[in-house]
Amino acid sequence: MRDQKPLVLDVDGTFLKTDMLLECFWAGLGLDPLATLRASITLLADRAALKAELARIADIRTELLPVNGAVLAEVEAAKAAGREVVLASASHETLVKRLAADHGLSPRVFASDGVTNLKGSDKAAALVAAFGEAGFDYGGNEKADRKIWAHADRALVVNDVASAQVLEAEGKPVTRIEGDWSFAGITKAFRPHQWVKNLLLFVPLLAGHIFLPWPWLVTLLGALAFSLGASSIYVVNDLLDLEADRLHATKCRRPFASGRVPIGVGMAAGLAAGLAALLIAALIGGGFFGVLALYMTLSLAYSLRLKRLRWIDIATLAVLYTIRVVAGALASGVAISGYLLVFIYPVFIALGSVKRITELTLAMSDEPLPGRGYGRPDRSDLLNVAVLGMVGALVAFFGYSFTEQAAELYPTRWLLWVALVPIFWWLYRMIRLGWAGKQDYDPIVFAMRDKRGIGILLIALSIMFQAAGIWRGWLG
Repeated sequence: MRDQKPLVLDVDGTFLKTDMLLECFWAGLGLDPLATLRASITLLADRAALKAELARIADIRTELLPVNGAVLAEVEAAKAAGREVVLASASHETLVKRLAADHGLSPRVFASDGVTNLKGSDKAAALVAAFGEAGFDYGGNEKADRKIWAHADRALVVNDVASAQVLEAEGKPVTRIEGDWSFAGITKAFRPHQWVKNLLLFVPLLAGHIFLPWPWLVTLLGALAFSLGASSIYVVNDLLDLEADRLHATKCRRPFASGRVPIGVGMAAGLAAGLAALLIAALIGGGFFGVLALYMTLSLAYSLRLKRLRWIDIATLAVLYTIRVVAGALASGVAISGYLLVFIYPVFIALGSVKRITELTLAMSDEPLPGRGYGRPDRSDLLNVAVLGMVGALVAFFGYSFTEQAAELYPTRWLLWVALVPIFWWLYRMIRLGWAGKQDYDPIVFAMRDKRGIGILLIALSIMFQAAGIWRGWLG
């Protein structure tokens, strides 16, 4: 009887909403980048050996991998009917066996063993040898699975409309399960809300009191390049952080961690965004291109390694923010004072510390954060660094007020000292809110949404405009 036949399921893209080979690749990049890249290049033509080596380098936690809910419902129905549910995958056998145990499936699995890449005809032959012709139902998700469906009794087709139509035309009983991913997930993976950080490119224009249309248009184009470049790195960061995100209370809902967007699709989209960013940068100019390339390289290094190093991660974050200001100067052609950079850098040292303080305040235990080098006992040290950053920024701003450039740009110099009050107020407030856990996980994004904080910054900017005589010039 059909109800007694086992239900055999492919793993990647069928039972799971992800691909274990790509999971191992990205986990391996995070653990041992050189070994992972070496294996990926030298064993590319031998998929079975590649899968075995990547599984050895990156021992991923299979119980965290996202499962296709609709397929899981079919599994539960089959188990309730007393049928054996078997996994048959081209992924490496150690991972497939562990996955089967995680979900209470049959200990009998079919998988690649380091010599044979169990896919297509090889998988079909193995299943027919075990269960006989038409002695099993099979669930798959791609064209290669047609060779297995040809020998199965019934077909469970996941997100492969073309194969479902072919099988139905051949008279094969088919159960369809449609995929649930969309390009909206890619948009979310690009984190467009983070693009507000690239308003920092406009700081040199404001500091230099440049309000001509062309420099602003070129800087806007530069901000677009930085936004696309940042998005490409966000994709890389999310792929490197899959396990840590799945263990996080809210980040587990990110597109790749949750399986809402296939890893392969994300890789292609991230590459396209990075290339588009570099192309736009090249159109702006060689200097800007070089700075954007530096930014993307440093961001990649941060994602691969630096974010896991105590204190170095905060220093790197501050550099990445400061680079945006330098890029804005190159795009607009506006010279910037060294004092501006000396002011900007400690500001972002403070905000980088606030980012970690917030994460630790919202953490559920004293254990180190997944993928980070800090635990809750480090909050006091981080607070000290944040305060030092705030003080350093205020001292740099005060020192700038005595320079020749300040005297030229701000005739009413004493108002710059008045502007120090709202600047201090804003920085102090950001630190206090982070300590209390009243921010989200990114202080820059929080600052762009914080109405009271924006009001404080506008007060500081208005005072500086008054010191420069800009209001008098605009309002007559």
